[in-house]
Amino acid sequence: MTMVRCRPLTDLFNINSNTARMWARCGDDRSTENRPGRQCNLDADVKETAQSYEVSVEMPGMEQKDIKVTVVENVLTLKGEKKRETGNEQSAYYARERCFGAFERSFTLPTNVQTDKVTAGYRDGILSILLPKVEQAQPRDVEIKAA
Repeated sequence: MTMVRCRPLTDLFNINSNTARMWARCGDDRSTENRPGRQCNLDADVKETAQSYEVSVEMPGMEQKDIKVTVVENVLTLKGEKKRETGNEQSAYYARERCFGAFERSFTLPTNVQTDKVTAGYRDGILSILLPKVEQAQPRDVEIKAA
């Protein structure tokens, strides 16, 4: 059996030192500066109703002027740039998980979308896009007549 001398204060300082190193390493591994080619993910929900398709995209921290929505040949494209916050250069980050920089995401639209009537709105970090369906594609009730 091996005997180990217990040094509570020394062990406590080692734990703090190890924790600081772990956070620093985490910041290095997850930092956008050290991960070239990292893309910002745009989380989106797509919902279909009888009259339209609705796309909701999370874009927290964005300004409306930095977002561009286009529809070309049945492809909906979202482009923009999330600018890095400028702050105190004296402070050090333990972790930087938020993504900054240019982004682009495209959705292929069904052929029944009226591309000339697409509308978009931005509120509370959510981009909402309404894609109305052409009238022929909307369901309608058909009366059944006696034969």
